[in-house]
Amino acid sequence: MSFTIDIADQVALVTGGTRGIGLAIAEQLAIAGAKVVVASRRIETVREAEKTLKDKGLNVTGQICNVGDTDDRKRLVDEVIKLHGQLDILVNNAAANPVFGNVEDTEPWAFAKIMSINVEAPFELAKLALPYLKTSSHGNVLNISSIGGLTPEPKLGIYSMSKAALNSLTKVLAKEWGKHGVRVNAVCPGLIQTDFSEALWSNDKLVQHMTQATPLGRIGQPSEIGQLSLAIVSGAAGYCTGHLFTADGGYTI
Repeated sequence: MSFTIDIADQVALVTGGTRGIGLAIAEQLAIAGAKVVVASRRIETVREAEKTLKDKGLNVTGQICNVGDTDDRKRLVDEVIKLHGQLDILVNNAAANPVFGNVEDTEPWAFAKIMSINVEAPFELAKLALPYLKTSSHGNVLNISSIGGLTPEPKLGIYSMSKAALNSLTKVLAKEWGKHGVRVNAVCPGLIQTDFSEALWSNDKLVQHMTQATPLGRIGQPSEIGQLSLAIVSGAAGYCTGHLFTADGGYTI
């Protein structure tokens, strides 16, 4: 039996959806028929992403939101409902990592920011979305995590810890919200060529190490995470919830 991925008439919200992995996810969801809202902090990047996807004939709207702000989070979900009257898919992609170094050198402000954006924001947005996800026959939360949440990455200790917490949150919500028909999963990418990870993939020595340790012998592209994310929130993965889908070219094997 053949299967075609189609999420027509569904509404998706993608945080951090204006570049990199978030933009790639937004594009794939829209190509598959969803009405997509992309959110980010800066008006310039929101408008640019909105135009880029609309120029491709896709149904995408941009919204400004600092996911670390309580009022902004509520306003964002309210705007999605005001625009489309429903919310079927929440993709928590926005993330922060303002430091690179040893754990003992992490300042309190950096720790607070990482935990606020990477853990608290996905949790609070999921709670705000739940009343609408429960009324959908396709309710989905997809958290974009990291392989650092599975095995701590050097010099990325607090970031890795936050992603481990996000992985645990994914499983907790999946267990508690399954009774509502809401699926909750996470994607754990390896090194993906985005602006967010440029400090890593622009380091020739690090890339050489990573590619040598990766069975597929290369770093990943945002489009590959976008395609995987679409499959997870679609009926193709309709019996999957509470799972951490690793996309790292085999690096963590």
